[in-house]
Amino acid sequence: MNQSRRRLLLLATSALSLAIPGARQAHAQGSADVIVVGAGIAGLAAARSLVDQGLKVIVVEARDRIGGRIWTNRAWPKLALDLGASWIHGVSGNPVAALARSGRISTVTTDYDALWRYEAGAKELSDSADEALDERFEGLIEDVEDEAAALRQTGNADVSLQSAFDRAAGQKLSATDRRRLNYMLVSQVEHEYAADAAELSLLHWDQGEEFTGDDRLFPAGYDQIAQLLAKNLDVRLEHTVSRIAYGQRGVEVTSSRGTFSAAYALVTLPLGVLKRGSVSFDPPLPTRKQQAIRRLGMGTLNKLYLRFPRAFWPEEPHLLGYIAEQRGAWAEWLNIQRYLKTPVLLGFNAGSYARQLEQRSDEAIVASAMEALRAMFGARIPEPEATLMTRWSSDPLAGGSYSFLATGATPADYDVLAAPVANRLFFAGEATSRDYAATVHGALISGRDAAELILEE
Repeated sequence: MNQSRRRLLLLATSALSLAIPGARQAHAQGSADVIVVGAGIAGLAAARSLVDQGLKVIVVEARDRIGGRIWTNRAWPKLALDLGASWIHGVSGNPVAALARSGRISTVTTDYDALWRYEAGAKELSDSADEALDERFEGLIEDVEDEAAALRQTGNADVSLQSAFDRAAGQKLSATDRRRLNYMLVSQVEHEYAADAAELSLLHWDQGEEFTGDDRLFPAGYDQIAQLLAKNLDVRLEHTVSRIAYGQRGVEVTSSRGTFSAAYALVTLPLGVLKRGSVSFDPPLPTRKQQAIRRLGMGTLNKLYLRFPRAFWPEEPHLLGYIAEQRGAWAEWLNIQRYLKTPVLLGFNAGSYARQLEQRSDEAIVASAMEALRAMFGARIPEPEATLMTRWSSDPLAGGSYSFLATGATPADYDVLAAPVANRLFFAGEATSRDYAATVHGALISGRDAAELILEE
């Protein structure tokens, strides 16, 4: 986009209220070439690309911080704890890894093979039992994939991953086998996709691409990536958007602190927010886009950090697994002691179990986690000194953790959600990334791609 084109766009926005159906005759808080709605990684990446090409961009963000679902907490001395995204998933060719290198941001590798599994009664699973469980689960997943392939050939309606897994496992299982297989499905699938296997599409649950290489954590916080992208950007915090209007000559974005006008708007609202309808569009979004929003699932993966006076668990493993009586209960723990030399454990829970748990009090959630840890390590372990937890499903500015392909949804729904509307509204975010949904790098790539589309206008 050349300078003359940009000047014409800015002139057009001065009379914007006459061009947008239903626009209010209100004083504009600001005008720009592009208004970016949301200062998560997609919005920041897009704004960075557009500003670097000379456009005037205003980013409006409802929270009092940037990053969105990247959220680093530094309330505990000398610790940066990520309550949202944690890992770079696959460093080879990953743009997040490239940003970390360019910013000289330190990362550490997670070794998923350094996993010690426990059952109730403070029993660590033996090496032979561990290997047998892995092999059996892999065989069941192969059977599930065969059923999915057959379903594609017949053209029958989609079913859930859980139903196929149950058929593959059979009904004649001992209580121990069922408990162990449930643990595998929870830790290997449901924590990965932030959804119950009963919610996931058998046909499409594992679609998408991956970067190769290690997965890495940020010892000093993932928000360093957001800060790097946001440098010198015009970001307006605590601006809750309620309405986005668009017409032939531009857009108008109404927020809690004023109205903004521009030639284009880039919408990076999380899928969970779009599902709740807390932001209205005028005119309404096309029917196909509304249907895609309804079909795609918004998952929940919650975290609980527990800081102890001492480490009572082994230092060697990167991860600790818990084969619980209750399905989904604290199946996976990250050993923060291994990375930061501080006695902290990070517990995960996902899907319906996470949604139910987050409705309980902080004290009840911690008590539930301690029940699991005592089953793993004995009744004499100490109480935590401090706790930090998330409730992503209840967060009105997120509505969940990240998207997944629910039963009945297809990968094409990601494309529909990503498609521009009227050459005025553009969309980005992890739920618009067909290849890399549910990842930070997917959100980052989508923001850059949307910026390119705007620059081509």
